[in-house]
Amino acid sequence: MKPKNKTVATWLTFLGGPLGLHRFYLRGFGDLLGWLLPIPTALGLYGIERVQQFGQDDMWSWWLIPLVGFTISGCALMAIIYGLMAPEKWNARFNPGADPEALPGRTNWFTVVGIATALMVGTAVLMASLAFSFQRYFEYQIEEARKISQ
Repeated sequence: MKPKNKTVATWLTFLGGPLGLHRFYLRGFGDLLGWLLPIPTALGLYGIERVQQFGQDDMWSWWLIPLVGFTISGCALMAIIYGLMAPEKWNARFNPGADPEALPGRTNWFTVVGIATALMVGTAVLMASLAFSFQRYFEYQIEEARKISQ
């Protein structure tokens, strides 16, 4: 079994996490969560398509678009967790039988850049998803209140 590199896992989680690529890299193609991760991603992208087709007043898009944002944010968080994991813990978990200080579990500058990028992008996507969700929800509530008052 080939050793799992922490830097590769960090970048795969950040860049391909919403498609489950990091899960397949770390756990193999039998990982159920790896196969399920593309579902909320695809639903969120469908929500973006619905906004382009039907406009911002489409209620289904309000529910679907945050799915892709939360999936991207969750994967960015996992990239940070993987990148910050101690080499001993990394090798014990993903490279059993390897030396606790083996090279694949060590952190290098490329790992640190991946952590910082995941932190910046993940935070921005999470805040944008929350802002979009709350804005659309409150606008809907105001519109419904206007209907009731008339």
